[in-house]
Amino acid sequence: MADLSLLQDSQEDTGGLLDFVSQDEMLTPLSRLDKYISSENVFNRQMVARSLLDTLRAVSEDEHECVSVLERIDRLADDSEPTVRAELMEQIPHIAIFCQENRPSIPSAFSRYLLPIVVRYLADQNNLVRKTSQAALLVLLEQELMERADVETLVCPVLVDLTAPDSNDDVKTEAMAIICKMAPMVGKDITERLFLPRFCEMCCDCRMFHVRKVCAANFGDICSVVGGDATEELLLPRFFQLCSDNVWGVRKACAECFMSVSSASSPEVRRSKLSAVFISLISDPSRWVRQAAFQSLGQFISTFASSSSAAGQFFRDEADWNSSTLSTHTHTPPSSETPLLCVSHNALGCEEPDVAEEGGGEQPAEEEPEVRDPTEEQEALEQDMSQQQQEVSDPEEEQEQDRTTGSSQQQEVSGPVEEQDRTPSSPAEQQEVRGPAEQEDESPSGPQQQIPEQELFNSFHYWRTPIPQIDLELELQGPQKRPSAPPLARRQLEELIENLEPHIDDPDVKAQVDVLTAALRASALDSALEDSAFLEPRAAQCEPFSTQLLSADTQRCDDGDSELSDCSAEEERRSSRQQDVVPQALLDQYLSMTDPSRAQTVDMEIAKHCAYSLPGVALTLGRHNWHCLRDTYETLASDMQWKVRRTLAFSLHELAGILGDQLTAAHLLPVFNSFLKDLDEVRIGVLKHLYDFLKLLHPDTRRKYLYQLQEFLVTDNSRNWRFRSELAEQLVLLLELYSAQDVHDYLRPLAFCLCTDRVSSVRWTSYRLVSEIIRKLSSCSSLLVCFLSELVEKFCHSQKWSSRQAFAFVCQLSIEEECLTLDQFSEHLLPPLLRLASDPVPNVRVLLAKTLRQTLLEREYLVSSSPGQQEALEHTLLSLQTDVDKDVKYFASVHPANTRLNEDAMSTTSSTY
Repeated sequence: MADLSLLQDSQEDTGGLLDFVSQDEMLTPLSRLDKYISSENVFNRQMVARSLLDTLRAVSEDEHECVSVLERIDRLADDSEPTVRAELMEQIPHIAIFCQENRPSIPSAFSRYLLPIVVRYLADQNNLVRKTSQAALLVLLEQELMERADVETLVCPVLVDLTAPDSNDDVKTEAMAIICKMAPMVGKDITERLFLPRFCEMCCDCRMFHVRKVCAANFGDICSVVGGDATEELLLPRFFQLCSDNVWGVRKACAECFMSVSSASSPEVRRSKLSAVFISLISDPSRWVRQAAFQSLGQFISTFASSSSAAGQFFRDEADWNSSTLSTHTHTPPSSETPLLCVSHNALGCEEPDVAEEGGGEQPAEEEPEVRDPTEEQEALEQDMSQQQQEVSDPEEEQEQDRTTGSSQQQEVSGPVEEQDRTPSSPAEQQEVRGPAEQEDESPSGPQQQIPEQELFNSFHYWRTPIPQIDLELELQGPQKRPSAPPLARRQLEELIENLEPHIDDPDVKAQVDVLTAALRASALDSALEDSAFLEPRAAQCEPFSTQLLSADTQRCDDGDSELSDCSAEEERRSSRQQDVVPQALLDQYLSMTDPSRAQTVDMEIAKHCAYSLPGVALTLGRHNWHCLRDTYETLASDMQWKVRRTLAFSLHELAGILGDQLTAAHLLPVFNSFLKDLDEVRIGVLKHLYDFLKLLHPDTRRKYLYQLQEFLVTDNSRNWRFRSELAEQLVLLLELYSAQDVHDYLRPLAFCLCTDRVSSVRWTSYRLVSEIIRKLSSCSSLLVCFLSELVEKFCHSQKWSSRQAFAFVCQLSIEEECLTLDQFSEHLLPPLLRLASDPVPNVRVLLAKTLRQTLLEREYLVSSSPGQQEALEHTLLSLQTDVDKDVKYFASVHPANTRLNEDAMSTTSSTY
């Protein structure tokens, strides 16, 4: 009985639920919306917001009900729950698209009902709601769903008000970011009238470094919108202030956008003012500012190019080298499959004021930055490498600490690499928690003086052994009484080398070991020279005017000769770098990017950035100044990091086009030859642009590489099938560069080899290669007959069904692409093709049926062929139409489905991998 009662209760509950569902189904869409929009359950209201678009589509035929739904949206916008408001804002762009498509039914629906909600949410107290509304606003602008008048009268004034001095700090920073994102969309007129005055004001915001950082990060976009006159008159003075900001994150943002700012400036301003500012960024005390500046150096140099050369206003990533390494084309727009609205913690691409990023901390100033020689930095590095590797962290791992709102409560926590270099702009910036490693690369101010208490954690004292006091009286007493220097640095070098030796297989680690070993040898040499002064014979010490003076004179003469030779070599090296296209200081800094010390003091991948921008720099300087870059290019080409060589390999064809055939043959061919024998990661860069490079060479030089094409069939990893697929595509292009005889002798074996590849994608690309070889050889009947006979023997008579199917596909493709005449096809390919009608594998017969029905008959082959061929073709079609396989029957029928050739062919070989 108990079980029976439980069953009855369960049935009653189920029945109640079914009644509830059935009641909802009986309600109209508008009634269902009214029922749940006032529900006390938050999840119900969220579902209402999520289903608004479906509700609108359900009532789209009734204009009155559409307006009623839009009125409910305005009511839902006042919901007290932030998650409901955020969910509603995510649906606004989709609803706006619906209103745009149904404008005749509901005119001005967006401006009246939706836009006010978006604008109101821009100042919402909840961070998630604000972020969602900002992302929605950008989507609406990108999709051109807003009227220009609405943007100017409703949106822009609100954003300008949100950036007022008395506005909330977080809201101000986010609104400034939105303004910068909107500027390219709204155009020059609105930007100059409404946004530019406030942007200039925010660049000088002394209290909020986050706002200054947003302005610096987007400075180039604003300059591009307003043009050259406004840039030089209003923006450049602010930009120079930001470049000398006391926050290294602001200066780093300036370095990253320097190319865009330079592109909007006149050549005179670029050379006289921007170059000097950029040099100061390269020598900045902060490692991360120097790193960003060196990464932008090549792009900045490219802006000095003449208008005729247009050297690289856009630099692309390594993955984009397929089409062009350096060009003036704009970037590819995002895919249409991207969701309209995707909100994350940083949906707008700007930094969050409450969760700062790598460049966040502010520091009070104590001293001006000093430009340090790279050799000095390397010597200092060799003394403290063991400590530095433990202390210096990656900038991406740094995070600024949370800060409270308001100037009275604001306290910034500096990251481990933030330096102390300039005067604070406000008392709020002086409230910091500083650690012993916050500063770096600063010069000591009077090292022989007593160290003040506030300087105890100066980076110079922290990283390095303090310089000892020098006793002049003791120094004058002679070398025999001089105490020896403590061998602390030597011990540190030995320990560091021992720690790195287990990882010597890593090329980067090996480079560090080489540098440290050289320093250790220099230290040992200095120690030996110092010890020899104490071990001189007593007679030599008693006769200082005989032995010592003679040796001193001899040493002085040797030193003089070596100094003269060194000076002449240095003078020759400097003269080889002279040019008049860009400021020499910029070029010298660019050429120094291959210095090993730069990898230790700036960026381990600085050589890769140098290689990446080298085509742009070469195009700017011109081929007559190639002597300035030749040594640097050869150094990069032999770099131990394969990523550096890979970058050069992807841009080799671009550089060849810049230099011309003579310089290419003299200086690039050796590099090209070395890359051919390099790792697959480097060889793929050469292979992807093999045709582009070889076509620039002299025909005789180009022909020499026919022997080396087969080397691309061998890869480090046999599973790297994309390498072979790329080879097949390049061989198709290379056919036009060689004669028919060369194609038959050298490219034919490669094509047949690729046609039997284990991977289906490689084979199908190779079939197209075979058809193009047929076209190339069609002008020479003897070579064509020889090639077609080999094709029939290797494929049509093969024991593998996939090879016989490949023969049918090559025949079909040859007719489709008109690679040979119908007479040539009838004589050499048609008879073996018709014999495939009795093939035991249905897939082969299916492709045969497609070839006969969709290719030959469409070209009225039966009309132009001989009676014997017509009879044979009709007999084959009849046998295929009565085939036991239904697919063969279908494709051999009178009216087959009109499907694309490649899709049909691939569908019949889906299991041939």
